[in-house]
Amino acid sequence: MVLYSKKGRGAVSSPLGRFERRPVELDEEAAHEQAQAAPQTVLRATSVRRIISTNDSPDIPFDQSINPYQGCEHGCVYCYARPSHSYLDLSPGLDFETQIFYKPDAATALLAEWENKRYVCKPITLGANTDPYQPAEKSLQITRGLLEQFLEHRHPVNIITKSHLIARDLDLLEELASLDLCSVAISVPTIDDDLKRIMEPRVPSAAARLTAMRRLAGHGVPTSALLAPIIPAINDHEIESILEAVADAGATRAHYIFLRLPHELTDIFSDWLEIHFPERRNRVLSLVREACGGRSYDSRFGVRQTGRGAYAEMIGSRFRKTSRRLGIEPGEYARSLDCSKFARPGACQLGLDF
Repeated sequence: MVLYSKKGRGAVSSPLGRFERRPVELDEEAAHEQAQAAPQTVLRATSVRRIISTNDSPDIPFDQSINPYQGCEHGCVYCYARPSHSYLDLSPGLDFETQIFYKPDAATALLAEWENKRYVCKPITLGANTDPYQPAEKSLQITRGLLEQFLEHRHPVNIITKSHLIARDLDLLEELASLDLCSVAISVPTIDDDLKRIMEPRVPSAAARLTAMRRLAGHGVPTSALLAPIIPAINDHEIESILEAVADAGATRAHYIFLRLPHELTDIFSDWLEIHFPERRNRVLSLVREACGGRSYDSRFGVRQTGRGAYAEMIGSRFRKTSRRLGIEPGEYARSLDCSKFARPGACQLGLDF
């Protein structure tokens, strides 16, 4: 496979999804031309009947989630959601960050699910897989439309994002927060702009994210920081400096996640290391295997988020020690919120709730 770093893109390869048939092999010249071409972002509308996904994993701090988008233009090379593009017969590599599916009827589908008398109100997390504030949201405003429904019907929502665009919706978030109906976690895995440009190329700068965090916290929105992922020999030296930066920006809680490399992501990430950090590649992957019991990924509950062994324990110790020093609570990014105010669509208009 030909590997090329493309400006504004994270992945340097487009491996087949694990369900795809092997395509016709291109000759060497054609392969080089294809690899060097600048891929354009394609947005595709997709209809959904159900928008809420449920989760019963014991190490995930929420039961329900919504992803307004499939694929993510942010292009974070480490994103554990990349393999989900295989279900669409697309590559978890460049396709994941260039072939974006959006759900224009998300708010309508959400209301339909809430109207079901069997629906039980529990906090919903936006952004569990892909970022709800990725670039397409600026014009499509699907996430904002969802937040309007969360506010109107008094339903609790937790939000995870890497984008300062979330500050656009401060009017809704502030009102939700005043009712104990929302919290926000902003992911900041590096404050090194040079690393950000190659690791998460279309994500706003750390400075922009910290500014958004400061604005949200200043308006009473419970705001936490997510250091995700911690990558051995790439950003692990930044743990203390990131925590200091987010504490200064108003974060009262922080959480970290160790690098996860499920399915095709192992090769995608290894290819990226080969291009950008060839001298560190073996060291990085060796430490990942050490933390995953000799494998590239340990999917077991309880260890897949933090790893295990001496190196993983050292990371956890540094994180907890620094958090305590700064007065930050080491805690999950999704918070307990008030479910008692939920006003079911339809029934609430009649003053009834059957």
